[in-house]
Amino acid sequence: MVSTIFSHCSSSTTARLLPMSRQHGVVYLRRLAVGPLHVGPPSRCSPSTRTLTLHSSTSPSPVLAASMATEASAKVIDGKSVAKQIRDETTAEVCRMKDAIGVIPGLAVILVGDRKDSATYVRNKKKACDSVGINSFEVRLPEDSTEQEVLKFISDFNDDPSVHGILVQLPLPSHMNEQNILNAVSLEKDVDGFHPLNIGRLAMRGREPLFVPCTPKGCIELLHRYGIGIKGKRAVVIGRSNIVGMPAALLLQREDATVSIVHSRTKNPEELTRQADIIISAVGQPNMVRGSWIKPGAVIIDVGINPVEDTQSPRGYRLVGDVCYEEACKIASAITPVPGGVGPMTIAMLLSNTLISAKRIHNFQ
Repeated sequence: MVSTIFSHCSSSTTARLLPMSRQHGVVYLRRLAVGPLHVGPPSRCSPSTRTLTLHSSTSPSPVLAASMATEASAKVIDGKSVAKQIRDETTAEVCRMKDAIGVIPGLAVILVGDRKDSATYVRNKKKACDSVGINSFEVRLPEDSTEQEVLKFISDFNDDPSVHGILVQLPLPSHMNEQNILNAVSLEKDVDGFHPLNIGRLAMRGREPLFVPCTPKGCIELLHRYGIGIKGKRAVVIGRSNIVGMPAALLLQREDATVSIVHSRTKNPEELTRQADIIISAVGQPNMVRGSWIKPGAVIIDVGINPVEDTQSPRGYRLVGDVCYEEACKIASAITPVPGGVGPMTIAMLLSNTLISAKRIHNFQ
């Protein structure tokens, strides 16, 4: 039996935009988003890095044991490289649109409060938008702002023809109703893909969402660009958050995979995961998925970005995924590194969604 603790994944890759000095409560910026993440060495999977203790009722199979004993053979799915390709493609399309009809895509961000982590996330997106020529606009409000003030700025951006995408930086202060605020964003400008109507369309056969959430969209794009087939494959998504796990499962299902979701109430998650041809892990638990969880030849997309203590690092910590890279790379056929895998793809998909929105609004092919 496996003892498991899950948490919803809320990595830095899913957060949104920009801190700045304030002038009359509002700051408008020109251009927004990013440089690629540095790809470091594979993480070491020592007991000290784990927040979860796993006990398998059976020993690994002879095939699995032999596979683990060999040198690493998995292909590295380089999200940093693919994200650069997508940014280059976006840059070309932004230029083509500007030259043809004089329109530059615009992304607006509403930031409430002074969280340091939010400031870091938004800086990356500002650099990324700037790198592809997308305009950015920002409103920064103090922590004690009212919900009505936030809703007023959303309404203004909904009506602004130069804005094609709107992000509300999460988390919001506790006195605000997050759902009310997110639902106020125009469906046509919901580049994060979090509006319930976009998620509902994603879940329905024969319907198309206007936008797909950026992180799961990036996961599927990596599979496509590496020529990894999805149709007819058995896929397991670990985690069921609204941001990553649930929409990732819906996207895999749309691609004709047979999908299972592993979550905090799943019995024998190790056994279920070991049947998967494709694993997408998004729970925010460092090194949770061990080599014994993985079917030889499986493809692994690791969404987790988790800091663990590392006295040898100048920062005192290093980043690892949900999957023990050192073990998994000896068993899987392909795997994303952390960092440098899904993270850069999330930002690239945000830029892509903003461009898609501008093209749709202006009927530009």
